[in-house]
Amino acid sequence: MINVLFFAQVRELLGEGNVSVEANDTNNTAEGLRAQLAAKDDKWGKVLASDKLLVAVNQTISSWDTPVQDGDEVAFFPPVTGG
Repeated sequence: MINVLFFAQVRELLGEGNVSVEANDTNNTAEGLRAQLAAKDDKWGKVLASDKLLVAVNQTISSWDTPVQDGDEVAFFPPVTGG
């Protein structure tokens, strides 16, 4: 299983803090996992649009083509801004 975490506004909008997803050939990259989750329904698709998110794999900020596998932790969160 891949442990998927949601933070900040992503968590609030989805109403979920985490989900577990079975690893497979479709979700073997951060982008594949994002796309699989975004396909759940319209709300998930809007919240998980890749242009609105950053991703971390095993607590390291990563690119969308980063491989993911069984046992990994993947976190989706909005870009942080401040001043």
